[in-house]
Formats: sequence, C-alpha cells, structure tokens
Amino acid sequence: MCGIVGYIGNSKASPILIDGLLKLEYRGYDSAGIATIEDHKIKCLKHKGRVKELQAMPDISSLEGHIGIAHTRWATHGKPSSTNAHPHLDESKNFAVVHNGIIENYIEVKEFLTSAGYHFISQTDTEVIPNLIHYYYFKEDENDNLRFVKAVKKAISYLKGSYAIEVISLFEPDKIVVARKDSPLVIGTQDDEKYIASDIPAILDHTNNIYILNDGDLVQISSKYVTFYDANLNVIERKPEVITWNSKSADKNGYEDFMLKEIYEQPVAIRETIGTRLIQGENCNFNDISIPKEYLSKVSRIYIVACGTAMHAGLAVKPIIERLTSIPVEVDISSEFRYRNPLIDKNTLIICISQSGETADTIAALKNAKQMGSMTIAISNVIGSSITREADYTIYTHAGPEIAVASTKAYTCQITVLSLLAIYFAEVLGTERQEILSTLKNEILELPSKVSITLENTELIKKFAKRIYQEKDIFFLGRGTDYAVAREASLKLKEISYIHSDAYQSGELKHGPIALIEDNITVVGIITDRRLLDKSVSNLQEVITRGAKTLIVTNQELDKQIFPDIINIPKVHPLLSPVISIIPLQLLAYYVSKEKGLDVDKPRNLAKSVTVE
Repeated sequence: MCGIVGYIGNSKASPILIDGLLKLEYRGYDSAGIATIEDHKIKCLKHKGRVKELQAMPDISSLEGHIGIAHTRWATHGKPSSTNAHPHLDESKNFAVVHNGIIENYIEVKEFLTSAGYHFISQTDTEVIPNLIHYYYFKEDENDNLRFVKAVKKAISYLKGSYAIEVISLFEPDKIVVARKDSPLVIGTQDDEKYIASDIPAILDHTNNIYILNDGDLVQISSKYVTFYDANLNVIERKPEVITWNSKSADKNGYEDFMLKEIYEQPVAIRETIGTRLIQGENCNFNDISIPKEYLSKVSRIYIVACGTAMHAGLAVKPIIERLTSIPVEVDISSEFRYRNPLIDKNTLIICISQSGETADTIAALKNAKQMGSMTIAISNVIGSSITREADYTIYTHAGPEIAVASTKAYTCQITVLSLLAIYFAEVLGTERQEILSTLKNEILELPSKVSITLENTELIKKFAKRIYQEKDIFFLGRGTDYAVAREASLKLKEISYIHSDAYQSGELKHGPIALIEDNITVVGIITDRRLLDKSVSNLQEVITRGAKTLIVTNQELDKQIFPDIINIPKVHPLLSPVISIIPLQLLAYYVSKEKGLDVDKPRNLAKSVTVE
C-alpha cells in the first residue's frame, strides 16, 4: 500500500525514481509524485493516476537534480487528486516529505501548527509532517551538524500512528533523512550512490546490498554514508544484507501479466518451499524453529491469525493440523482478533501468516498475543520484514517475489509449509501413526509435479471464462477443505474481475442460499474428497435442477451427462488437495478478468501490502 523511492548520488535522480515507482506499482495506488532539488529550489511534480502519466509530464525531462524522493499514493485521508498526492511540502517550500502509513493525531498536530501560523492546502494527514519538521528545525541551533536529524526526530516523536518517511530539505541539499514505524523501508548502497524504497524490487537493479530498517530507526543518508541513530541520537552500527535473488525474478519473463507468471511459477515455488525441510524417508526438518516437545505437549489450542488469502490458507490447513496433532485449531481474522479479547495464554500457540510480513492488522494481533504470554510463529515470504522481527519464531516460504496484487503462489506455498509444520509437530509429539505421516510426506513431495500437470489443462478454463465474464453473480461450493478453496476462489474472482461472488458449504445450500439460484446462473463446484462425493454431487444436482450451469473441479469420477464441464486434476490426499484444486480457479479468475479487459495485476482499490489498519 503506497510506494516510496529515494535517491542521492552522482546520477540524475528522476529516471531512477520513476523506474522505482514503476517497480512498485503492484502495491496499489491512485496518484504519483516526485520531488528533486533543482537550482536551490524543490521542484515537485504530482499527478492523479498512473506513474506513466507522471512520467509523461513535460516538466519531468527538465529535472536535473541528483537527489530526490518519489511516491505512489493509496488514498486514506482526502480523495485521490494531484493536490493530495505526495510529496508534500511545508508552507515555505523548504522541506519535502513522502509518507507511507497513517498519522492518527494529525488533527491535533494541524491545530497546533495552525495556531503557530502555518497554513495547509491538502486534505491529507501527511502535510503536517513537513510543516512540523520546519517548525522544529528553527528551534535547533543553526550550527548543529545534526540539526536536520533532530528536527525530524522531534517531529516524529509528536506523531501517533504508523509511518515510513523520507525528507529532503533546501537547507541541507546533500542529505536525505528517513524514519520508520510500522511501515516498511529499505536502503540500498552502491559506492557513492544510495537508494531508498518501501520494497526491495524497486532498487534491486542498482544494488543488492540492502539495509532493512527496524521499527524506530532514524537514518541520515548522503552519497557517501548511511548513518543510523538510536533514540538518544547515538550512532549505531548496522551492516547491509546481501540479497541473493535478482531483479529478473521480478520481471514478467515473457508472460503477459505478473499474475499469470506467478501462477505458472507455483511448481518451482512449492519445490523451493519444501526445500530441505522434507527429504525422502526422513523426518521433517525445521531448522527455522526449535520448539521443544515439552512446550508442544502443553499447547491447548492453536490460533492461525491472518487476513484475506493468508487467512484462507489457514482455513485450508486447519484440518491437517487438527488431524495430525489432536490440538484444536481456530482460524481468526487479524482485524477482529485483538478486539474480541481472545482467550489465549502461555499454552496457546499463535501462527500469524503474512505474505509481505508488513500486514498491519496481523502484526498488531501478533504483538497482542505476545503481551498475553503466547508463543508466536510468523509465516512470511519476505526476509527481514516487520512480522519476522516481532515473532518468537519465523518460517519462511520461498515463493520468490510476488508482484501481482492478487496472491497466488504465496497462498499455495503457505499451505505447503503449514502442512509440513503439521507433520513436524506430529513427529515431535508422536500423535499420528508413522504410515500416515509417510503417505502425506510422499504426497507433499509430489505436489510440484501435480501442479505442473494441472497447469497444462487450461483450454476448458479459457472457454468457460468466455461464457461467464459478463455475469454479475457467481457461486462457489465445496465441503471440508474444498470449502476453504471455494472461499479463496471466490476472493480471487472478486479481486480481479469485480464480479460479485460468494462461497458456501455445499450442505448449507438448502438452508438459505439456494434461494439465490436461478436460471443460467453459474455455480462452480469443487470435489476432491471421496468420502463426500455422493453428498457433493447431490448438492450440485440441486442447483442444476434450478437452471444453474456448473463448472466442476475434481479428481473423482463424475457423470459427464450430469456435469458437462469438468476440470480434472490429479488425485491427491484430501488434506493436501487445496494446493492442487485452487490452480484452475486462479486461472479462471485470470481469464475472466482478461476477457473483461481489466488490469489483472493492479485491480482497483486494492494494495499488495496493507500497511494500515
């Protein structure tokens, strides 16, 4: 949600900044802007709409400065407009700021500054920041080498909420000051050039030496140095991390869209996520964590806490964890978790899932759980992300960069790694027969090849997408783990096609939802569990008799006379079937969106990383 880029060095800043913004478009935004220092003035250009529209503005080519900041905004305070877009300048136009996050007390700050004679032109919370920095800058000794840093520190100490900010100033045109609290920020360094961004892909073409900022970090940057300060403005030593993946992994590689590329990357992503955690004939190996049997044997309940797709991954793995460990599992939505006073204690294990590791609601839930004495595990795809620094233990998926807003490969990797974790817990606790665990482990090792097979069967999906892309309502039905997949499939369709869809347990149809079934409406059924086959078929026949057309995703034998549109997938253990059965439905959402001519990778109103509550 929102994107930040910054640069200081020997090169022209504007092309680097624009390129960085383009690489951050997946985060979701409605306006974009850039500010550079030009001939003793801050030149600020902003545009409602896409980065390419900003890039096409005539004045962009005139920017020659070697220092600058840039931003893509996802509106929170104030409607999308050029005025509300970032960067924001103070009234005297001596400071420019870009900001991710939300300033919760901005009205209080605004009133304070208004009483001090400051005026405002935007509807945003962000505009208070450069004015507040200006206010404190002139409270500091003009001969103090840390005047800029101190002004920023005093300003952020007044702010309540979340922020990642970059600040440039005409008074100190050879420096950028950055700070973060609850919103991601990284700094890249390469000789006498420094790069700043809210996510690594934005700067990876320039350097793989990356500082990943912690909460509370305050940093002053020049072309020559990167200096970190603690709360008392003492210099603290930090070393950059070397990022091993390259920018090419964030390119489309010949695919029309990032989402399609990421769907087809799932066999490799799942194989990488399995990695050395599972080797044929051996116990699961989780070097990421070292939870003793003594603790696990006392765990009375496991909570899986997440949002959106990650929460659906939690629903998909709840059955395998309960089956193998005999520990009750609850799946909770992060944004609700801490507000309902959950009954948790030291014997409750909390597993928090976040692809980006920056999901604000999930991080807040994790912090709350820790305060109540629970042990916490973070599942994330991003090394060094906020959630991984807060949790007691971290387990990384290895899906690689996921650029499309609608998650695909992160979801299947989350299910894979949590299924492995369930087996690991069962082996530590001795709660399940070895032959069952061996069967599941062998099936997990086969998942990449079965996903590959599923990806070869796309013609029926494309044809069905052409038949339904103009519809207003679509229903997804499933039982057991198939219902978890139905929920995720419904979300995917909503996210990128804007078609209203709902998911229901098949057995709940007759308790209300069947009233919505009418002639020629589309119902997508998922059937992967032999035990539930007859009941699932019966439920789907109920919608067919009421005029619905159906698409069935299954690995069971069905009557083609009853169900003419069947997508066959490889057989797999029902507890692992969500990894396979979701694949055709990801593709269905993709092809429906393409038929409608929509922007698949950047759906309206959505952001990749939701860093505000």
